[in-house]
Amino acid sequence: MDVFFIILCFIIGTVMGSFYNVVIYRVPECKSIIKPRSSCGDCGKILEPFDLIPVFSYIFLKGKCRYCKQPISLQYPLVELLTGLLFVFLYLRFSISVEFIFSVYISSILLIVFFIDLKHMIIPNGLVVAALIGSSILFILRFFYDDSIIVGEPWYFPLLGMVIPSVFLLLVAIFGYIANKGEAMGMGDVKIFAPIGLFLGLKLSVLALFLSMLIGGLAGLILIVAGIKERKSQVPFGPFIVAGSLLSLFYGNEILTWYFSIL
Repeated sequence: MDVFFIILCFIIGTVMGSFYNVVIYRVPECKSIIKPRSSCGDCGKILEPFDLIPVFSYIFLKGKCRYCKQPISLQYPLVELLTGLLFVFLYLRFSISVEFIFSVYISSILLIVFFIDLKHMIIPNGLVVAALIGSSILFILRFFYDDSIIVGEPWYFPLLGMVIPSVFLLLVAIFGYIANKGEAMGMGDVKIFAPIGLFLGLKLSVLALFLSMLIGGLAGLILIVAGIKERKSQVPFGPFIVAGSLLSLFYGNEILTWYFSIL
């Protein structure tokens, strides 16, 4: 049965990843994610269903448009594959449960945020609102059942998790703006932590913030040493927030248990 659900989760994940590609492409350009139908970005040809089979169409077409033979961005199969794997890992972590459903929802939004911010250096307000709606519903539902994501926290800790990391990043943004005489951190980074904190709770959201800064700092250092970026170059922080949050979601309780055991 587990094998069946794993395969099912992967298939559903890749199909959803195909839709997420539409969101990633259209939302920053303020286009509808419902219509028109998907088309080639080069020749404008409307794509047929067999051109849109997740992952396999890219492989079968050898990474080129069937009609104009222009290269297809690697982002498309990558997002589909990552979404499929994400759904599988979430199933293995939470099985079929309320946590699984909401983890899929929030993680999907974070995956979209990852690629949009990486490419455009923005986190659209619509995605923040969508994530906040999902986190708020889960917060209410937690009064009616025992959950496995934020074990042993008082009911108000998710509210603190929503506020504390966001306020911290807001202060960083303000001080960075003053010190650099210009924007040092986008408000999207500040706002996206509100639904993340409400979803993860206080302890895991603080851990997510720490992991985000750690991963971001290490990545920035590597980019500078490699000569890819300069010290004052702007690097989107959203992808690191996503990475830190997903790590906290999957392994946060284990990381905290290990950390407090060595104190």
